[in-house]
Amino acid sequence: MTRLAAASLAGTAIEFYDFFLYGTAAALVLGPLFFPTFSPLAGTLAAFGTFAVGFLARPLGAVLFGHIGDRHGRRPVLVASLLLTGTATVAVGCLPTYASLGAGAPLLLLALRFLQGLGLGGEWGGAVLLTAEHAPARRRALWASFPQMGPPVGFVLANGVMLALSAALTEAEFRAWGWRVPFWAAGVLALAGLLLRASLTESPQFRELAEQGSRARVPLAEVVRGHWRLVLLTAGALAVGYAVFYAVTTWSLAYGTEELGVSRTVMLGCIMAAVVIKGACTPVVGMLADRYGRRSLCLVGCAAAAVWMFPLIALLRTGQPLPMFLGFLGALLAFIMMFAVVASYLPELYEPRVRCTGAAVGYNLGGVLGGALTPVVATAVAAGDGPPWGVAAYLTGIAVVSLVCFALLPETRPVEAVEPAAPASAPA
Repeated sequence: MTRLAAASLAGTAIEFYDFFLYGTAAALVLGPLFFPTFSPLAGTLAAFGTFAVGFLARPLGAVLFGHIGDRHGRRPVLVASLLLTGTATVAVGCLPTYASLGAGAPLLLLALRFLQGLGLGGEWGGAVLLTAEHAPARRRALWASFPQMGPPVGFVLANGVMLALSAALTEAEFRAWGWRVPFWAAGVLALAGLLLRASLTESPQFRELAEQGSRARVPLAEVVRGHWRLVLLTAGALAVGYAVFYAVTTWSLAYGTEELGVSRTVMLGCIMAAVVIKGACTPVVGMLADRYGRRSLCLVGCAAAAVWMFPLIALLRTGQPLPMFLGFLGALLAFIMMFAVVASYLPELYEPRVRCTGAAVGYNLGGVLGGALTPVVATAVAAGDGPPWGVAAYLTGIAVVSLVCFALLPETRPVEAVEPAAPASAPA
């Protein structure tokens, strides 16, 4: 389990490095480089629009790779999705800008972002299922939480490279070529991930399905026919996590640097510090989920997110490092109370024969609902001179909807069998 969890964590970290790297670049440089004819606000909105395309592609990736995972095994999904995402990310680093290629540059950027999202849509289901289906029932939430540590590791890695380059290079050098270096590095990371995953074995539950001839012929059709309500509820429940995470890591980065005049280094430092603490708390939340249940922790995290959004905006608006860090940390701790748990929760909600498709589609539809539009909507709502309370109201509304969805889902924590009491001895 340790080797399997480490390989899943490493591969997921590399995939999310690729995905988050684009979000950071969209907040910092892609607008003026690929949409220079737009105003600064419109350019940022256009860059976040291409960012959203990755989320729209993720459910399609979940369907494509979910079919592979339910028909041919969880392991092939891990290799194919990593290869696709890594290749697309390296290609972004090689793209000519609008100044060199004209309108073709943003179109190619859009296409590569779509391929990134397609690969990531398959990654989560494969990595989580391979870990969860190997794990003992009593510790499933703990072991399944390790792939969920991949996103914070990938985020810190992506933003750490961006932060180092931003500090070492002049603004002109960073815009000319420095932003490309992290995208090129994705190729090396992808090769390392493929080597790590080459030795993984297929999950016992899939092997059992294959031996019994019980695999679904068309997994998506079965999910739509028999589990459509569950897919919609899980997507709605997870929307708040995506909205909160990308409001903190993507929208606030653009808002802080462009509207508040905070330096890029300070903003990245505050966000990264909060993400590191969130990542360290992930296995702790997994252990709590094994003890107290999946649904109960998700409800607590969702309620905390609803309560914290207005304080988050107030602390961000100060433009001071410590208050901003505390605002980000509170939001991300609420987020991880849900997302450390869903790696075990979603697979347990779906039957094994359609689990890869059902869990991945529900998870990635939540990304469309909560993650795709949040930077765009928040940027538009925050336009103006006053505090962006509209952003807080938007995020709180999503949290309330997600709270209702979690409340309608069942608890899935395995209940340990209780040994029957020994019969009382007959009286003498």
